[in-house]
Amino acid sequence: MSITKATIADTTELTALVNSAYRGQSSQAGWTTEAHLLDGIRIDEETMKGYLQSGDITILKYCNSEGKIIACVYLEPKDNKRLYLGMLSVSPTLQAGGIGRQLLHEAEIWCHKLNCGVIYMTVITTRTELIDWYKRRGYVDTGKREPFHDGTRFGIPKAHIELMVLEKEV
Repeated sequence: MSITKATIADTTELTALVNSAYRGQSSQAGWTTEAHLLDGIRIDEETMKGYLQSGDITILKYCNSEGKIIACVYLEPKDNKRLYLGMLSVSPTLQAGGIGRQLLHEAEIWCHKLNCGVIYMTVITTRTELIDWYKRRGYVDTGKREPFHDGTRFGIPKAHIELMVLEKEV
């Protein structure tokens, strides 16, 4: 098992992984599914490729012993020495086995490498089990709320969705 920085060659595999973790029938094998909240895909290959080509964004990939990508996380430095964490994805059949925790720990190490002091993220407010998982790892609710993204890029909401901002000093 290894955690390394993803490259443009990983575009298709990463896109499939993220969509399988969050949407559709396959996502329901794990506990991180958003299929009951959103229709559509979580990400398309064009967007993923853009992330991988960006000089500011890092996607860490977690590969198994056969070299298959089984987890990933999106990291983007922002103003005020803050690192945005998103798209933490673990293959649905491998969730609840500690992979997400390991990848989150590596993201915190990456945060230090980038000279950032805080990691923050947004989580759908009704995803209490996911929010609790992050809180057990030291993330706190900032009290800030954001509207769900406009358009259909991140999926089509089935009802009103609001995002909670969580953060952790590292």
